Amino acid sequence: MEAALQMRESVPLTEEQQRCMDLYDAEDLLVMALADAAKGKGLSRIDEIARFARAAGYSRLGIAHCVAVREAAQRLEERLALEGFEVSRVDCKVCKLPAAALSPGGRGISCNPIGQARQLAQADTQLNISLGLCLGHDLLFAKHSRAPVTTLIVKDRSNGHNPLLALIS
Repeated sequence: MEAALQMRESVPLTEEQQRCMDLYDAEDLLVMALADAAKGKGLSRIDEIARFARAAGYSRLGIAHCVAVREAAQRLEERLALEGFEVSRVDCKVCKLPAAALSPGGRGISCNPIGQARQLAQADTQLNISLGLCLGHDLLFAKHSRAPVTTLIVKDRSNGHNPLLALIS
């Protein structure tokens, strides 16, 4: 990875490009290099996440998921475990907070994205995967996560959790 970072520094840049490059610190450049290393023709997003984690030297992965995609979260956990990762998984109803305590008029049990982030931090995860969290809840999870967060599935109730369908239909 060090060689990849050195190579980028020697590329001639325009003044505007240099201003953009100045936004990246060494850690950001490492993430960019790891992302490039994870890419591969015909690979799924799950394959790329596993390759990224391996290239970064991560062994402990976290999954923060909505209860609506519990089966998918369980399958993801099993798949990543088969690839040699230690996986911690936490659903959105952790702590079973009353919805009315967090949002006026809330009913039932609320999602708890900050609780999810905290539980994965206690598990000392090195990379967290957001799986089907609601809009806003995903923002809070990412904000409070100690580990970097990547998204595998977003909540989209009308399109089977595939928001791309709304743009191509």
